Amino acid sequence: MPRRSPALDRATPSAIAEAALRIIDEDGPGALSFRVLAERLGVSHATVQRRCTDLAGLLDLCTDHLARRLPEVPAGTGWAEAAELRFTALYRLLVAHPGLLVLRGSRPWTGRELLARLVEPSLADSTAAGMDPAEAMAVYRGMYLLTLGCAAFVDHRDPAAATAASRTAIAALDPEEFPVLTGALPRVLPVLTDHAVYAAALRRLIDAARPDTPQQ
Repeated sequence: MPRRSPALDRATPSAIAEAALRIIDEDGPGALSFRVLAERLGVSHATVQRRCTDLAGLLDLCTDHLARRLPEVPAGTGWAEAAELRFTALYRLLVAHPGLLVLRGSRPWTGRELLARLVEPSLADSTAAGMDPAEAMAVYRGMYLLTLGCAAFVDHRDPAAATAASRTAIAALDPEEFPVLTGALPRVLPVLTDHAVYAAALRRLIDAARPDTPQQ
């Protein structure tokens, strides 16, 4: 019978992901390293590396850990409602962990859990509603890119700081060169960190792609 490793028992994929996300959230994306993560878990650098190989593997681990929290949409849910449920849930997860978006950069999000809980069911719903696979993927990508962009644009965990920074930057502009931005500053600022902007944009994409919507 093979001997169990206490270090590997502590450094489970779930424990590694949770610890990595805490480091990113509390200390910023630049603070994450295998050394810091190993110290947080009380194991060796080599133990962590055995679990996820490199930074890309670690980020995949974190992404899939979060993806397990995405909802399983009940069978029979309408296409538009299912799309809104899935992507709104993804948005909330990403907004809660903006540092993860910074670290992932342009890396593809191809973890099994994300594919199983978001991509595959989204495509399955769209093809069942009458879209061909290419159209279904184009619709999915539109909503996916909107979600990533809105989540990454500003740290929504501290909207007051984001608003203050934007106010300072816009107030420094020349009113003659930027009359709309400077003249409408009180009305422009709240929209920069407003979750309702994402929700409205997502609904417009869904309405435009809805399978029962007549095409122009």
